[in-house]
Amino acid sequence: QVQLVESGGGLVQAGDSLGLSCVVSGLTFSSYAMGWFRQVPGKEREFVAGIFWTGGITRYGEFVKGRFTISRDNAKSTLYLQMNSLKPEDTAVYYCAAGRNPYGGISVLATGYAYWGQGTQVTISS
Repeated sequence: QVQLVESGGGLVQAGDSLGLSCVVSGLTFSSYAMGWFRQVPGKEREFVAGIFWTGGITRYGEFVKGRFTISRDNAKSTLYLQMNSLKPEDTAVYYCAAGRNPYGGISVLATGYAYWGQGTQVTISS
């Protein structure tokens, strides 16, 4: 059974930093592209960042503008998202996701991912 468990969300002020983690079990983590998405009520899930299975290639949503960094530790089966210079509009539930197939590329679409965590709430106060 594949499980993705996010942690690290919370309430911070605008301009602060926050780090999210996602521990993955039930699949060969090192073989899968991974992604972070976010969602606010009434809107579609939005691509935040993705990382190739080797970790050598990353991709970000346009709104990130250098503020976030995605990384992974394949030895620990853990995905990370470091978020700096947070803004109130970054408030959302953040989800980690694993790609559909091993050795696949990074998808910016939610449909490109087969496995999802339960999400962690990130709230930025102004």
